[in-house]
Amino acid sequence: MSNPNDAQQQQQVPEMSEAEKQNKIKEYSRQGRLSFRNFAEHQLRNEFKELAMEKCNLQIKAFAECGKEEGLMVIFRCQEFSKDVKECMAVHNSQAAWERYKQLHDADLQQRVMRSKES
Repeated sequence: MSNPNDAQQQQQVPEMSEAEKQNKIKEYSRQGRLSFRNFAEHQLRNEFKELAMEKCNLQIKAFAECGKEEGLMVIFRCQEFSKDVKECMAVHNSQAAWERYKQLHDADLQQRVMRSKES
């Protein structure tokens, strides 16, 4: 028999840190300065980066866990985890992968440009 509190804990979304909130604020202010095409491409690029981070989530979590355990020695003792993250991101967040993603989502990009111009 499952505990109802377990379901509630699993559904809770972690709150954003202060740094993440500041980053979102910067992101929104930057978006106002972009041209229609650049704005749409910028949004698409952000989605692409989020997907890359999701694909490398295991490596990122392992590095974060190592960092928590090692503290200030993270630079020396977590190099292998850092290397794994960099390798994964190099594959999923490369310029070639971005170009492929942009080509696959070209129709969506054009649609976003048109919506941006209408607003």
